[in-house]
Amino acid sequence: MPKITPYMKQCFVTTAIGFNIIGHGAASGFPAILLPQLHKPDSGFKLTRSQDSWLASTVGLTLLLGSFSAASVMGTKGRKAAHYTISVLGIIGWVITILATSFWLLIVGRIILGISFVMMIPLRSALIGEYTSPKSRGAFLATVSLAQGFGIFFVHLIGSLISWQRTALVCLFLPFISLVMTLFSPESPSWLASQGRYEESREAFRWLRGDQEEDELEKMISARIAFKESRQGRKITMFGTIKKKEFYKPIILMFHAYSLSQSCGLVTMAAFSTIIIKNVMGDVNADMWMVIFDTERILTNTLAVFIIHKFKRRTMMFSAGGLSLASHIGVIFYVYLRNNNSLPVSGIWLPALLLALQFFAMSVGVTPMPSVMAGEVFPLQYRSLAGSISLVSLSSTMFLILKTFTGLIDSVGIEGTYAVYSFSIVYCLLVMWFLMPETKGRTLQEIEDGFRGKPIVTRELIEKKSLKDDETELETKSLT
Repeated sequence: MPKITPYMKQCFVTTAIGFNIIGHGAASGFPAILLPQLHKPDSGFKLTRSQDSWLASTVGLTLLLGSFSAASVMGTKGRKAAHYTISVLGIIGWVITILATSFWLLIVGRIILGISFVMMIPLRSALIGEYTSPKSRGAFLATVSLAQGFGIFFVHLIGSLISWQRTALVCLFLPFISLVMTLFSPESPSWLASQGRYEESREAFRWLRGDQEEDELEKMISARIAFKESRQGRKITMFGTIKKKEFYKPIILMFHAYSLSQSCGLVTMAAFSTIIIKNVMGDVNADMWMVIFDTERILTNTLAVFIIHKFKRRTMMFSAGGLSLASHIGVIFYVYLRNNNSLPVSGIWLPALLLALQFFAMSVGVTPMPSVMAGEVFPLQYRSLAGSISLVSLSSTMFLILKTFTGLIDSVGIEGTYAVYSFSIVYCLLVMWFLMPETKGRTLQEIEDGFRGKPIVTRELIEKKSLKDDETELETKSLT
């Protein structure tokens, strides 16, 4: 029987997380196949344009209202308990969707799926970041975007072949598989250390990593001991926590990283892909092109896993962000010239190329990088809280974009809509340029110390340093 290596174990626990992420990608892309089928005469549903936008944006609204629901479970009950909760909610959400016979039941199903989604966002990156080795952490975290993109592709493909009820039934198995796999996964070593359960932390860490990374393990435990010592006898206030650089800097950074990913088309291409394709490309088979672009997304997401493993984080983020901005500007000029009959060339290849460029930039860097960053930049002691706070940006931007998209299209056209998103992209990239550190190859403790400006040391080390300083001072006096 072949030996099960630490890397294989890291792949297993990441796959368990990945099945839930695929399910959430499917939930994001579900409106693209649900709404056209509901508008058919024999569907039994009569929806208004406003109800369409609510079905698409309810997940985003749920994210906004439930951004802090994950923090309490992750922080007090543990990462595994949070993952169990997410899987069960996902199963319930899909069951209600399958059985829905009215608009309001569909909304209830979307709300429950949204709660599952919002709890998964801070957990997925935190858990993968805590489970995996620094040398392969970037690639594992990049699979978050790959899994979510595959979920969107999967639901679009299946939904174009069978009914939306049967599509939801297929999607039901994704959180179920994740639930079963989680039963065989360990608790996060970092969370165990934060709870003072150091021996359990060592056991879980060595199960995941083997015995080749003991230095990182002991540094993590020493930092947690030092943190607890530093809090003894001190009154910790919310204001004091907010003032900490290692607390507020990552939150501001992730606010803008999440907003950037939404502005670049992550949610609009999932929920309104056929509308965008028709507005940019004209009278084409939008369903066919949707599947083509979804296929490109999967291939590019797969490529991103290897690219992120090789290149620096800042290089990936700003290169992809710049490319996404260029694609948006290209769409604006193309549609403007087409509407004014001023195009120097004709043919479907140019708008197809512009949308393909947008998908490439989005999938290779803009979408996977926030997940990578979220697994690296938050300090262990505040990881649940800081991750949940940063979700306010993701959820509010997602809801705002999904709820206003059809209104923007109707009022200013696709070119005006893309102009609004372009301004948002520029702003987010500027802020991130000054805040984003290079984290490739660094341990989570080193990244945390970098935001803080100095490492936390234990009282024992402080006393040793003080004793050494006293000895040095005595030696100096004796010489003089």
